[in-house]
Amino acid sequence: MSHLNYNHLYYFWMVCKQGSVTKAADALFLAPQTVTGQIRALEDRLKGKLTKRVGRQIEPTELGQMVFKYADKMFDLSYQMLDRINYTQRDNQLFEVGVADALSKRLVSQVLLEGMPEDQRIHFSCFESTHEMLLEQLSQHKLDMILSDCPVDSTQSPGLYSKKLGESGMSFFCSDRLDESEFPACIENYKLLVPSKRSAMGRKLHQWFDQQGITPNILGEFDDSALIKAFSAYQKSMFIAPSIYAKELKETCNVYEVKRMNDISEEYFVIFAERMIMHPSVTRICEADFSSLFV
Repeated sequence: MSHLNYNHLYYFWMVCKQGSVTKAADALFLAPQTVTGQIRALEDRLKGKLTKRVGRQIEPTELGQMVFKYADKMFDLSYQMLDRINYTQRDNQLFEVGVADALSKRLVSQVLLEGMPEDQRIHFSCFESTHEMLLEQLSQHKLDMILSDCPVDSTQSPGLYSKKLGESGMSFFCSDRLDESEFPACIENYKLLVPSKRSAMGRKLHQWFDQQGITPNILGEFDDSALIKAFSAYQKSMFIAPSIYAKELKETCNVYEVKRMNDISEEYFVIFAERMIMHPSVTRICEADFSSLFV
């Protein structure tokens, strides 16, 4: 039996991972026709059909499923090998982290500092995006870890795992000094700066509005929590942020804490691929005690 072309196998593996030839071709920086041709060559070599079209998706056939299982183990091992080489040979360990853009950046920085080795030989590379985009980057081995406001669904993203680090209570802040007795009726008197509905906090907040029978007067929705705070400095408005920043916000943004909420909190999760737990920084963060941070 002639030698197997592992490039052909890799292209087939990528198509299965991505769910389409076009997405796989983009990830491989190749033309779709090239990827299709390489898979056909592999099918000729294995004497069987490897993929089938189901709607707009490409799925493996019975033979393809068996081939994919072996290929998945092979290429996962190859990534593990490259990761270990990367971690041990660099003067500064590269730590590539994805951060959900809705999270409080100060809390994120404090969490990441727990991943720093004692000798500080580390090179952080942080990438901000949506939860969904970050999961895609992690599954493609382009990130070492994700910090997000919601956990991963392992049934939808096999091979990815999450651990809750903690949660922070949330407060409403306003540019005017208000009495707590005026809350929550006062909300409808102000323009609101709120997290995007695409974020977990945005969905929690809109659900809370519905429960309270409040019709919010929304001035803007933001993916970035830092942008909400910056915008609040120039508008007579109300917004929500972690309660632990009440003193800082009063001093830097000239806003006042209106009400601390018991039923709305911002959760923090670390998400990683099983193979990435070997990264020293991921291990340190997963093992750290953040109880003093999330109060």
